[in-house]
Amino acid sequence: MDRSSRTELGDFLRTRRRQLDPSGLGVPVSGSRRTSGLRREEVALLSGVSHTWYTWLEQGRDIRPSRQVVDAVARTLQMSPAEHRYVLRLAGLAAAPATDGGSDRLPAHAQRLLDALGNSPAYVITHDWSIVGWNAAYERFYPGVATAAPADRNLLWVVFTDAYVRDLLGDWTTDSRRFLTQFRAEVGGRVHHPAVVHLVDRLQQVSEHFRAGWASHDVDQFSSSERRFEHPVVGSLLLEHHQLTLADSPDLHLVVYTAAPGSDSATRLARLTSS
Repeated sequence: MDRSSRTELGDFLRTRRRQLDPSGLGVPVSGSRRTSGLRREEVALLSGVSHTWYTWLEQGRDIRPSRQVVDAVARTLQMSPAEHRYVLRLAGLAAAPATDGGSDRLPAHAQRLLDALGNSPAYVITHDWSIVGWNAAYERFYPGVATAAPADRNLLWVVFTDAYVRDLLGDWTTDSRRFLTQFRAEVGGRVHHPAVVHLVDRLQQVSEHFRAGWASHDVDQFSSSERRFEHPVVGSLLLEHHQLTLADSPDLHLVVYTAAPGSDSATRLARLTSS
C-alpha cells in the first residue's frame, strides 16, 4: 500500500467503527463514552487481531494486512459488499469474490435495458450461465429460450444439447469449444459450486464433445469479436458479440449481439426482429 491508500484506509475504518452501535454487536456498554461507536480494542477483539495491530491499521502505518484479517475486520464493522471491495482495493488485495449463489431474478431496470436494445439480440446470464432474461430480438433469434424448461435454460446446456443452436452457430465444433473454455475461465474458483457441478455432470452424461473438452482443462478469456451465425429464417449473420457485467449485480452478465450499421447483417436482423 502507498501512503495515500494507508491513510484513506485508516480514515475509512475509523469512520465506520464510530458509526456502529456497540450494543447491537453484543458488546457490553457501561459508563460514559467520549466518542460514539465501537472502541479500537473492541474491533480488535471481535476481529481476532491484536489491539496494537488494529491501531496501527487505523493510523495508516506501513503494515501489510492479510486478506483473512481484512475480511475479519470487514465482518466486524458490518461492511456492505461495496465497502468490503473498497477496503480490499485500498489494502492492495484482490476484490471480494462474488456470492456463491448468484441471482436468479433479473432486476426490472436490467430488463428495461434489454428492451431498449431494439434489434440487437440480448440476454442476461448468471454466474453459472443460466439465462434469466432476454429481449424480444433474442427470442426471435433463438425462439427456444422462451419455451425451455427453467433447468435447461442455460447457455452452455443449449450450446451442447439444442439442435437449433447447433445449426445456428457458424462452426459448432469450434464455437462450442470456445464457449466451454470461456465458461471454465469465468466460473474460476466456483467450479465446485453445486450449481456448476450439477451442470457439468449433466453435460458429461449427454455430450461426448463436452466430456472431452472439459477433461482438457483448457481456459480462454472472453473477448468481443465478430461471430457468424446461420439463421434458419434470414440466413447468414455476421454479428459482434459483447459481454458486460452489471455494476450493481456483479453476478449478472449482459450479452449483446450487434450488427454493423448499413451491413447486410443489420438489414437481415431488422427483418427478423420486425417479423
